[in-house]
Amino acid sequence: MSYRPEFEAALRILARASEAMRAQGYEPPVLVGGGAVELYSNSAITTGDFDLVIGRAEALEQVLQALGFVKPFNATVGMRGWLHPDLKLAFEIVSGALLDGMAERDRVLLVDLDRDGIAAVIAVEDMIADRMGQFASGSAPEMREQARRLLQLHSDVDRDYLDRRIRQETAGEYGIEDL
Repeated sequence: MSYRPEFEAALRILARASEAMRAQGYEPPVLVGGGAVELYSNSAITTGDFDLVIGRAEALEQVLQALGFVKPFNATVGMRGWLHPDLKLAFEIVSGALLDGMAERDRVLLVDLDRDGIAAVIAVEDMIADRMGQFASGSAPEMREQARRLLQLHSDVDRDYLDRRIRQETAGEYGIEDL
């Protein structure tokens, strides 16, 4: 791996949390958002937190606590983040369904972190499509550039799936040709 040390440390803790969830018979959390972008860009694009999708949020919260995570004492209303004293990135449970059920779970990348376990990461195609959806909303114009950079780094993507997912995320306004 060629990631910044803070990211790799957080990825290893995510793998440990994932293994604990599997041991309880649950699906592991899936890394999405900026954390997935950082993974797919080899830390060329960095993040400040790990956004996680999991159907069993309460079980994951217990696992995070067992791993030393805490909720900030003066958390603002709506704060869902968990902090670990040894990490410089927060973990946040953002959803129970992978891109509202539009992403295909069998495309999730499994990252083997040796003794720490395996971490699940949303497919690069779905991450590119998500970024294009944010761009199309008009609220995040910089996301198109992130999508372009990810496609440049991963030219071996499933282009048909990517085009379909971009069109889903942008209500048909954009496709792969717009990258």
